[in-house]
Amino acid sequence: MVNNRFPTIFGTLVILTALAAPAAPANAAEAIDAKLQVCSSCHGENGQPIDATIPIIWGQTEYFLVKQLHDYKSGDRENLVMASFAKRLTQAELRPAAAYFASKSWPARSTPVPAAAASPPNGIAVCQICHQPNFVGGLPAPRLAGQSYEYLLEAMRSFADGERTNNADMVKIMEQLSPAEREAIARFISSL
Repeated sequence: MVNNRFPTIFGTLVILTALAAPAAPANAAEAIDAKLQVCSSCHGENGQPIDATIPIIWGQTEYFLVKQLHDYKSGDRENLVMASFAKRLTQAELRPAAAYFASKSWPARSTPVPAAAASPPNGIAVCQICHQPNFVGGLPAPRLAGQSYEYLLEAMRSFADGERTNNADMVKIMEQLSPAEREAIARFISSL
């Protein structure tokens, strides 16, 4: 009698299991897209961050974004909000998450461009080695052109003061610059 009901019981269990499973997005890209919607809360729905101390990530270099997500996830870079978010991503989702933002267009400025110095400030040549001559970024380094003065100044200060240590070269370079030199560099780059 049990043998006669086995196919019915087994079929019912399979159907109940399928119905109880959470609905999966149609593909992996949709799954990443859904997970990343929370990012717009700070980084902006149109790529413009809600505060000048938050970096633009739309159109940022993919390599840099992968590294930062990895560093937040592993604790090599500290930020309570970003670490909490990065830890929700699996290791396999880090690159697709970075690619999602890297594929977007760098946002147009929403505020007037700050006045730039007539000539590049002292100490800026060493920055161009990695960040490229126009500060558009490249494989080893992020785009800086178009980031806000406030974000750039805080990032440089945190490297100089040893608060941010996920790039040993940046720590050494920023330690060698005076606060006034860092301020001039941030003002110049934010005007690009």
